[in-house]
Amino acid sequence: MPPPPPPPPLSAAGAGGGRRRWQNRLSPTLARDRCYTRAFRSAGLRPTAVPLPDGAVVHLWLPPAAPPELHPVLLLHGFGARATWQWAPFLRPLIAAGLAPFVPDLVFFGGSASPAADRSPAYQAACVAAAMAAVLPGAPQVQAQRYAVVGVSYGGFVAYHLAHAFPAAVERLVLVAAGVCLEEADLAAGLFAVEDIAEAASLLLPQRPEDLRRLVGLTFCRPPRFMPSCFIRDYIRVMCTENVKEKTELLHALINGKKLSDLPKINQQTLIIWGEQDRVFPLELGLRLKRHLGDTSELVIVKNAGHAINREKPAELCRLIKNYIADPSVKYRDGHKGSWKSAIKRFAGSSLRKVDSTRPLL
Repeated sequence: MPPPPPPPPLSAAGAGGGRRRWQNRLSPTLARDRCYTRAFRSAGLRPTAVPLPDGAVVHLWLPPAAPPELHPVLLLHGFGARATWQWAPFLRPLIAAGLAPFVPDLVFFGGSASPAADRSPAYQAACVAAAMAAVLPGAPQVQAQRYAVVGVSYGGFVAYHLAHAFPAAVERLVLVAAGVCLEEADLAAGLFAVEDIAEAASLLLPQRPEDLRRLVGLTFCRPPRFMPSCFIRDYIRVMCTENVKEKTELLHALINGKKLSDLPKINQQTLIIWGEQDRVFPLELGLRLKRHLGDTSELVIVKNAGHAINREKPAELCRLIKNYIADPSVKYRDGHKGSWKSAIKRFAGSSLRKVDSTRPLL
């Protein structure tokens, strides 16, 4: 196969645009993005843009029209890439289990945006709830207006506020590595590897290859061994340069002034899933959330998994989600993984620093 032709000569005025077009043609990140989009479409999902009264727009993938009588489940992505990158492997198994996946991009991710100044998870939840209220009446393939919600990491914060603010809409909840019980005081206590939110933003919104390498190393239990610099720079250029200011403000709203005593309790049955070796939100936060919610919750600890459970253990995570949501008549249907009780015994009497001496990233 002959090598690709060289890029055409660029005029001084059009050099920037031409260079970007040439980079896009050769971009492995854009190629992967197209693959994830095709996976959504091949699973039968279709995209739509839902305008909201305050001027916000929520980009949302709707479930297929068949098979009939599916049970709706809302899938909320984390702080990394857009929704297609985090949920593509889960669609077909969830649909086969009788679930109808609704998959939005959260505001300032993917195709969703808002002119509002509010950066709180509660505002994200209100936007998602409004979008679901707009599309559910037009989705006759689902059997009820109530829906289950699955939130990964940052998406778990949004899911929690959605369950609290809209209890009539949210039936049950799955929170995956979602540190909703964190407090601002945890930074000073040394629970995280960063001293302030600015340092956290530099890693969670990486603009340099070394920041992305460190983030991957902290996110995965077993980080990829081969990460070419050209691929890292391409990923940053494509995925990490949009809405940096707004996303930084989302991080500030996530932790500034937060106290566990201010976190409301929710009444929905909740499954909490945590990687045993999570270095982003340490297991202590999962145990804290279990204690906060009490008997309405169950905690599953996944062994040999870090924060990126959806990438490291997609089959196990999908099984847990299916088992918990497909039959709402049961509280909890998985006893395979380690129990929260054994983890509490292991951590009993430990200080925050002793809980995780590697000081995980926020």
